[in-house]
Amino acid sequence: MALTLVEAAKQSENPIQSAIIEMYAANSDVLQFLPFETISGNALRYNREDTLPGVGFRGVNEAYTESTGVLNPMTEPLVIAGGDLDVDTFILSTMGMNQRSVQENMKVKALALSWTKQFIKGDSDSDPRGFDGLQTRLTNNQLIEAGSSDGGDALSLKKLDELIDTVEDPTHLIMSKGMRRLLTAAARDADVGGYITWDVDAFGRQIARYNDLPILIADYDNTGSSILAFDEVGSGGSTATATSIYCVSFTAGMLSGIQNGTLEARDLGELQTKPAMRTRVEWFSGIACFHGKSAARLRGISNATVAV
Repeated sequence: MALTLVEAAKQSENPIQSAIIEMYAANSDVLQFLPFETISGNALRYNREDTLPGVGFRGVNEAYTESTGVLNPMTEPLVIAGGDLDVDTFILSTMGMNQRSVQENMKVKALALSWTKQFIKGDSDSDPRGFDGLQTRLTNNQLIEAGSSDGGDALSLKKLDELIDTVEDPTHLIMSKGMRRLLTAAARDADVGGYITWDVDAFGRQIARYNDLPILIADYDNTGSSILAFDEVGSGGSTATATSIYCVSFTAGMLSGIQNGTLEARDLGELQTKPAMRTRVEWFSGIACFHGKSAARLRGISNATVAV
């Protein structure tokens, strides 16, 4: 059974591990809602539905035409993400042992932000140590163009609805804060509209909904760079002033994360090479698209007022 990190933290019998998992989810909207399946081994092999088998009607004494569906075998590898952090014994002696917790919290936050960027922008061709994100995976019918203008086109609510309809059993939208501002501004414009409501997440933070789908924010990565800034090239030119919106289905058999064990923070003790205490944060994880319509991308959106 796939569990979100928030649900996994509640079930953990280790209070320290539970706190680390919950902190990890709190630093990323995607990680808060993305369900994870725990697997054995270093990869997950599965069949993705491609074409359904044919069916039809027959007459008396006639036979059915035999037909079988098409399944594509897929393999999703786990990747190793994490890092080491050292805190000098002088700092611990003069400022207290809680300084290790402060640094560990920062490391966990950095890992969550880095993983979120990989989930969106990851490309194993450019970085073989990582996994392919949605931008790399979504092609053909799961890639929708906002228009054909150089530098992108204004988002239209019609195109946004088309994006949602492209995903089977959609659960969430993913976009930048800048894109969300344009969408909420359109909802306040009587000439445009757009059904925007507000709710709270598991951490008591306000979250917007469009047509009852929660809007998840892919804000910035561990380096402080925006993940979904208006810096993508639109379909109609070479000017990098566009962004994308993603629609996903975070449900069983659709789009989920995979992991071998949960996120760990291990105390390695004092180093022999220098007077410092080392903590290692590590997670063996990845993502799997179990269905061909588990996610879709609307690209080429300019930083302009939303249209009908």
